[in-house]
This record gives sequence, structure tokens and C-alpha cells, in this order.
Amino acid sequence: MSDPKPFRKPWLPRRLRKFIGMVAILVFLFLYALIVMRFAVSTNIPESGVKQFFFYLTMGLSWVVPAGAIIYWMERPDTPEG
Repeated sequence: MSDPKPFRKPWLPRRLRKFIGMVAILVFLFLYALIVMRFAVSTNIPESGVKQFFFYLTMGLSWVVPAGAIIYWMERPDTPEG
């Protein structure tokens, strides 16, 4: 079996990472919303209700992956748990 990766202490303490992550998520969501709104207004979104539904569904959920990566980074422990 492979050994788990050794624990590396992060450069930033958890409290500071949470603050930076909170600011990063707020800025990201603000810019993401502006970009999606601009894209939705400027492009020719199909008239079909089903196609519109899936467009807004994918645009509405696609922010979750980058935000999840930021939250994962924020929540890394400062000390090894075990």
C-alpha cells in the first residue's frame, strides 16, 4: 500500500487563510455574477424554455467548483490530525 503524503505545515495560519478565502470568495462571486449577466445579455440565448433552463442551471451551479477549492484551502488544518 502507498503511504499517505506527509503533513506539511501551511505558510499561513488558518485564521488568516479564512479571512483571505472569505474576501476571495466574495470578490469571485461578484465578478462571476457580472460576467454571467453580461454573457446572458450579450449572447443569443435560445428561445426554448428547456434550453434556457439548462443554460441558467449550468451558469448558476458552475461557481461551486472554484468556491469549493477556495473553501478546501481555507479549511486545511495547521497541525496534523490523528
